[in-house]
Amino acid sequence: MQNTEDRIRASFVAQGLMTTIGAKLDRVADGEVQISMPFSKSLSQQQGFVHAGAITSIVDSACGYAALTKAPAGFEVVTAEFKVNLLRPAIGTRFVAIGKVQNAGKLLTVCTGEVRAFKDNDESFKVVAIMQATFVNVSA
Repeated sequence: MQNTEDRIRASFVAQGLMTTIGAKLDRVADGEVQISMPFSKSLSQQQGFVHAGAITSIVDSACGYAALTKAPAGFEVVTAEFKVNLLRPAIGTRFVAIGKVQNAGKLLTVCTGEVRAFKDNDESFKVVAIMQATFVNVSA
């Protein structure tokens, strides 16, 4: 798993979007990845909530990297499709996206994800978005 984790960490830091939105790779495990993002006014929409685009970006990446933990050697993954349900306004001081593999096949991997909103140092959270996504294994 260490080689996979190193590969995912190297890939993550190469993503300009994740750097731009201040996202961090928190956890890499077999079939599961967690990405966090702090609240930033620059990521808000007109009502002051975090924009759905930022929320979708971190959960898509968390699911994609979870899929990559199951990809065969010499392969990368790309998103083929996803569905996001925005459950409530993204209000919080930090957000954590958790991507989990539900089924990994030869070509396709199906993942689910959720984004949790936390306030200050409180460990209680509210789920603000859920995702189901399909990823395709492609030659690296």
